[in-house]
Amino acid sequence: MKVSYRAETPFDSIEGSHEYLKLLAESLDEARRDVEAEVAAADREQAVRRKEALLLVSFNLAKLNLHITTSRRIINDLRTLRRLLLAERGIPSGEEAEATIEEVRSIGAA
Repeated sequence: MKVSYRAETPFDSIEGSHEYLKLLAESLDEARRDVEAEVAAADREQAVRRKEALLLVSFNLAKLNLHITTSRRIINDLRTLRRLLLAERGIPSGEEAEATIEEVRSIGAA
């Protein structure tokens, strides 16, 4: 029996989650650049408290970026392992692989 599975949200597949994390990392990089510019402006204006607050924001953005990078690596590892496992079982990639993955998900949810 062939079951067709279509992702309803970006998180229904590892690839969708990986792409989301990539976009999030890009947004974080942009935010960090903006904050760095604000830190420089606060420094020129001698706004010490504002500068300290912005440095804290920058630090937290850097921590978040590290977590996102780690998550992307983990998801990439999971993608690789899935490919290896499916190849080992002789399952072709594409639609049949997605159907098999959905069958495994439904068994795990039962």
